[in-house]
Amino acid sequence: MSSEIMSEIKRDHIMNLLADGKRQDGRGVTDVRKIQVETNCIESADGSARVKLGKTEVIAGVKIIPGTPFGDTPNIGVLTTGAELIPMAHSTFESGPPGEDAIELARVVDRGIRESGMVDVEKLCIVPGEEVWMCFVDIYALDYDGNLFDAANLAAVCALKSATIPGEQYGKGENTPLPITCTPISVTEVKVGNTLIVDPDYDEEQISSARLTVTTDDVGNFRAMQKGGCGSITLDELSLCLDRAVEIGAEIRKIIG
Repeated sequence: MSSEIMSEIKRDHIMNLLADGKRQDGRGVTDVRKIQVETNCIESADGSARVKLGKTEVIAGVKIIPGTPFGDTPNIGVLTTGAELIPMAHSTFESGPPGEDAIELARVVDRGIRESGMVDVEKLCIVPGEEVWMCFVDIYALDYDGNLFDAANLAAVCALKSATIPGEQYGKGENTPLPITCTPISVTEVKVGNTLIVDPDYDEEQISSARLTVTTDDVGNFRAMQKGGCGSITLDELSLCLDRAVEIGAEIRKIIG
């Protein structure tokens, strides 16, 4: 009973603050929490990054190995993304095979990377029709306080930008940087009442009715979009989210370099 009462008190507190354009951590509705990035933090990986977005923390590792191309794309390398929500990160996460939330997280991050053409997969071909480089991106949530989508996007993107193709290890020539074309950045907003807020923390996510994640490339083109939640987002609200995604995405690129 006490937890339910506290939950209602917290909900009312957050709602009252938002009515004045404020949030419980002092941010405005369009403010992103502090971003911290550490790259090459996993010695055994070909690329890696650890990202803190406020108190949310995610680590991503990239492994690149030679393999057989898919039959319908014989001259194109392989890029796959996976995510795991480990119990250490939050009490609501369970061990075992990836659940719906982990699968959605991986798909949203993967779509932004893939649809932006961040990695030039055509340059991952070793022998046409026979052998290509296969790039695997693994994402792990270490600490969850809201907005895993943007934290995971940042970790995966920074890990890929730091990655090196290990040609020498496999007798395939010299080591070379992974061919990167752009830096796709996702910006997630949630709707609480009638207010759209950027980079929600855990409490804000819990009382939100809808979520929208928009990924843009370096020149502000929209590359991917994912809606979550049962609530609706109007056309005017969608337009606002798109404008914010372009503006905030550009600012985040300056931070991560």
